Amino acid sequence: MTLWTDLTGTGFELSYAPVKGTRTRVLRAGAGEAVVMLHGTSGHLEAFVRNVPDLAEHYELHALDMLGHGYTDNPGGDLRIPRYVRHVLDYLDSRGIERAHFIGESLGGWVAGRLAADHPERVGRLILVAPGGTVANPEVMDRIRTSTKAAVTSDDRDLTRRRLELLMHDPVNVSEELVDVRHAIYHRPEFVAGIDELLCLQKMENRTEDLLTPEQMARITAPTQIVWGAQNPFGDVPEAHRMQQSIPGAALEIFPECGHWPQHEHADRFNKLALEFLGRGRA
Repeated sequence: MTLWTDLTGTGFELSYAPVKGTRTRVLRAGAGEAVVMLHGTSGHLEAFVRNVPDLAEHYELHALDMLGHGYTDNPGGDLRIPRYVRHVLDYLDSRGIERAHFIGESLGGWVAGRLAADHPERVGRLILVAPGGTVANPEVMDRIRTSTKAAVTSDDRDLTRRRLELLMHDPVNVSEELVDVRHAIYHRPEFVAGIDELLCLQKMENRTEDLLTPEQMARITAPTQIVWGAQNPFGDVPEAHRMQQSIPGAALEIFPECGHWPQHEHADRFNKLALEFLGRGRA
């Protein structure tokens, strides 16, 4: 199976939306209430391909390449959390979507959490998948920055593979096609030129200023499900529990034998959990 044969039998559209002048790549599938899917740092919408077929049977999915990521334009300047939030809001406005559910992984969870705290009227239900942004760990930040820059600035395909393997508990989940997709993205001239701006949140002064604070999380009114991998290399399980305690009424599910991509490594379990959680909010 490959990324795109995972979508066999599912009607979908892969296109570019003009979002306030920013060319934004988006995969859309299904019908019903809108669900926006946001990936992690240096990621791309293919992170959710294993989730689209099941979820699209019940919802209208919008998987985005976030600002400066994948094949979405980088308008220049440091990519900080308020800019990501604004881009997502502008996307919703461009589609006439007043309110959506969100599935945010890593950086995408950070963005979705901040959006839910600051714009509660735009968020229905919230699934945070190994969300980032609650701590500033210099060791983890350095690992993200150095591994990503090495893969982007070198043509060595194995460095791209190693960057992806950081996300997984079992490296068998890093397919040759996934490496090819990310390697192609990493070596787009526009991506190479903007890599320092994309990685700006791995600088302590930027990250601490943009952290998702306990006070912000306490403002989240959307029903929230947190999903964490027991072997997440970028954040330990106590971090997940602290986030659960900060968000009113949040639930936490920890997947065993799982790294930083629960939605990919354990797609069947994740899809079932997501549908049960989102389904409780349907009319």
